[in-house]
Amino acid sequence: MKSPICELLGIEFPLFAFSHCRDVVAAVSRAGGFGVFGASRTSLGPAPQTPETVEEELRWIDDHVDGKPYGVDVMIPENLSTKGEAKVSYKSLQARIPDAHKQFAKDLLSRHGVKVDYDFPSEDEPQPYDPGRAMAILEVAVRHPNVRLLVNALGITPPGMIELARKHGIPTGALIGSKEHAVRQIKAGVDILIAQGGEAGGHCGDISTLVLVPEVLKAIRGFSDAPVLAAGGIMTGRQMAGCMAMGAAGVWTGSVWLTTSEAETTEIIREKLLAAGSRDTVKSTSRSGKPGRQLRTAWTEAWDGPDSPGTLPMPLQSMVSTPAYRAFEKSAAAGNDNARELVGYIVGQGIGLVDRTESAGAVVQQFKIDFLEAIESLNQVLEE
Repeated sequence: MKSPICELLGIEFPLFAFSHCRDVVAAVSRAGGFGVFGASRTSLGPAPQTPETVEEELRWIDDHVDGKPYGVDVMIPENLSTKGEAKVSYKSLQARIPDAHKQFAKDLLSRHGVKVDYDFPSEDEPQPYDPGRAMAILEVAVRHPNVRLLVNALGITPPGMIELARKHGIPTGALIGSKEHAVRQIKAGVDILIAQGGEAGGHCGDISTLVLVPEVLKAIRGFSDAPVLAAGGIMTGRQMAGCMAMGAAGVWTGSVWLTTSEAETTEIIREKLLAAGSRDTVKSTSRSGKPGRQLRTAWTEAWDGPDSPGTLPMPLQSMVSTPAYRAFEKSAAAGNDNARELVGYIVGQGIGLVDRTESAGAVVQQFKIDFLEAIESLNQVLEE
């Protein structure tokens, strides 16, 4: 496919695949798409990402991507509750978590046969979503020649990230949820906008993708020709064709990769995702403190229910949820069926369109087939 964004990044097909799994990233890029490695894992997996672990992951991707380009995504929140404070650690934040919130989580897990301890990391461990750690990870990323895009989420891209990327000749991207965000990101110097609708998994706004994409394009028309990627609920090539018919330069996807054979998801999570319908997701602040779409579970129901003490602002809520998630996921894996009711994952409404496990490469190929079929269908309408 010939398009400005394909030429900018050196790719064949403008299908962007966000994943915390290096295998997915490499497989998508090898297949002609563009894998994007999520390098700000805080509440996912056994431990948060560090510059050292990211270096290891990116070296692996370099060795398995056949020279194809890929990207790196970080989260540098614009509005943390600790904004402006110097060197904030897990330990220093511990006292800010009310006992009522820890006890609510303990009681909830206890009712499902799970025990959780709030034994926080050492004083040297930075706070969740630490901006300094994110910048250190980006310093690692730019040393890898196949990294051709740096992306930020949860706020206006900071000047330091823009400067670092430009110094190394790498474009920057940013996830946005409104036309106002789009204008601010362009003024900040971002090269590619990712218009993420409310259907999307993870942190998202309230505007649907179908409305948001043309709204963003209209908002920047006349002063910027930055490519706009559509995101949110996109699981098929036909949806991709529809988004590009609206003016999107390509699509940014995430949920569709969670059920692939390479994905980082556990067997239990994959089973729940494959069984889920589009109504089985909910936007909840129960995981990070900011609204994020995820599977509806006993955890989200409790925190959003009438007996909840209310969720805490980012990053404090993640300090409550992360140990809890690790505890009940471990218990569920050991055979505790009650713990399965708590197990969930960050995922968008599009999960209702997935009903089987395939390889990431096969998903890319199916996107291409569906995309071409959609274009041929439109051509037939025009010919008639």
